[in-house]
Amino acid sequence: MTSYVAATGATTTCCIVGGGPAGLMLGYLLALKGVRVTVLEKHDDFLRDFRGDTIHPSTLEIIWQLGFLDEFLKLPHQRAEKLYGEIAGKESTIADFTRLPTQCKFIAFMPQWDFLNFISAKARQLPNFTLLQNACVDDLIEREGKITGVKVTTLEGKLEINATLVVGCDGRRSVVREKAALEVMNFGAPRDVLWLRVAKLDSDPQWSTGHRGPRKGFIMIDRGDYWQCGYSIPKGSFDDLQRQGLPILIASVAEISPFDSARLDKDISDWSQVKLLQIRIDRLKQWAKPGLLCIGDSAHAMSPIGGVGVNLAIQDAVATANIVAPKLLAGTLTLSDLKRVQRRRTFPTWATQSLQIMISKAGQKPRRKAPSGMELWLRQRAFIPFLFGRLIGIGFFKEKFKI
Repeated sequence: MTSYVAATGATTTCCIVGGGPAGLMLGYLLALKGVRVTVLEKHDDFLRDFRGDTIHPSTLEIIWQLGFLDEFLKLPHQRAEKLYGEIAGKESTIADFTRLPTQCKFIAFMPQWDFLNFISAKARQLPNFTLLQNACVDDLIEREGKITGVKVTTLEGKLEINATLVVGCDGRRSVVREKAALEVMNFGAPRDVLWLRVAKLDSDPQWSTGHRGPRKGFIMIDRGDYWQCGYSIPKGSFDDLQRQGLPILIASVAEISPFDSARLDKDISDWSQVKLLQIRIDRLKQWAKPGLLCIGDSAHAMSPIGGVGVNLAIQDAVATANIVAPKLLAGTLTLSDLKRVQRRRTFPTWATQSLQIMISKAGQKPRRKAPSGMELWLRQRAFIPFLFGRLIGIGFFKEKFKI
């Protein structure tokens, strides 16, 4: 798979830590521009369940621009032209994507491993791209105040990889940002999510959107032969819930879901079948230091609200490739160039997180009085779902890859 494994050391132009959406997309885009890239992924595959599965219209636009949208959409997926939720006890349209100025006017719900396998397969066709799996980053290499590489543990042993630029794309528990001692601003989150799998029956409704929710903190995603279900709980309450026993959880889920307790008992018989997602909203004060940059969840962890985390990560990757690729090819990359990435991506990150925080706080406050006249008027405006469709589907800032 790569010549680096047998070597005692290796050198590349850009070393990307993390083979998620941001890491693989950035690796592909840089390699497409002619930059020598090594992507490090700590697992041996991408088959991890309950990851973000929403491919937004803006991401589909990038794939269209790269020339393989039709091929990509042949992968199994569900399309959502609208997102629905429960407001004041009634099912309402939360977001409508049908009028977006994009090639695809829908969200594609697709298992993230399919998306990652597709992008990695495209990247492997490029001669200057290397994907090294089963590679866990232990530490950064620093020389004279500049990050110059990473120390990695592989199945074959220890390895040092030297690089002009190290990019942290290793998620909200980023080893890169921890080892770089980058300061994190935490904004908290009042809820966590429990992910569950419920087998699909022929008698279940066939939702063309593949997605329903939120309804009293419960969402469902159609995975073909099973439903991926998310159940919202107060932050930090999972241990207490476990002490109360699995039947209490089953009863709580049955109360707000279309599944009765008997059916849930068949599919959720052990706590190992319940996966906790600890929601956090944070971002780095500084995304970069000499020789190092963080993007995606490594730079800004998002709430699941709107499913926008993957979308923002891809947009970060596009902006990064546009800014740093010419500098890497010319051998003139500086800290100032890396800070340009943060400046370009700061507003959409801040605006999205601010909106998520506002929605989270609003959802925790019990209503003490009837809706105001303004609120009732806004609920009836036909443009509101299209506005939220743009914010969710495209975001606050649209990036375009400079081929």
